[in-house]
Amino acid sequence: MAKKVYQATVGKESKTAKAMTTNANISLKYSTEICNQLKSKNVDKAIAWLTRIVNHEEYLPLKRYHRKVAHRKGDAKEGVKSGRYPEKTIASFLTLLNSAKSNADFKGLDDDKLTIIHAFASKGISRMTYQSKGKIGGKARRKNATHIEVIVSEVKA
Repeated sequence: MAKKVYQATVGKESKTAKAMTTNANISLKYSTEICNQLKSKNVDKAIAWLTRIVNHEEYLPLKRYHRKVAHRKGDAKEGVKSGRYPEKTIASFLTLLNSAKSNADFKGLDDDKLTIIHAFASKGISRMTYQSKGKIGGKARRKNATHIEVIVSEVKA
C-alpha cells in the first residue's frame, strides 16, 4: 500500500505547497541526512546546493550515519568532516523540489520567497529479488524503498 498522507500539517493551506515521492529506489540514510540539511532553507538555494553536491564541488555532511566514512578535504561543514556524494538520492530530491516549486507556482506563490518548512523521509515497501545460484534455489535479496515528502511555504522577506 502506497503512502498517501503527509507526516505534518504546517502553516496555512493557501501559503504552502506540498510534494511527495513514494517508494523511491533510494537510500533511506542519505535521505534523512538530506532532509535534516534542507529544513528552513530557501528552495532555490537548496536546489543550487544539491547541484553542487552532484558536481562534486561540495559533499553531503553525514552527521548521523557516518561510520566508516572517509573525511573530505577542506573545512568542516556543519561541524562534520565526513561526507559523501549520493547522486541517485540527490536526483530524486531535485525532482521533488522542482515539483514542489511548480505546485507553489500553480497556487500563485512567489518563487523567490519559498522556504522549506518540512522535509521528511521514511521507510517504504521492500521488494524481494532472487539471485540464481545453480541447481539449488537462489539467494533472496531485499531492495528497500523510501518515501520522501517536502512542504514549502511563502515567507515574508
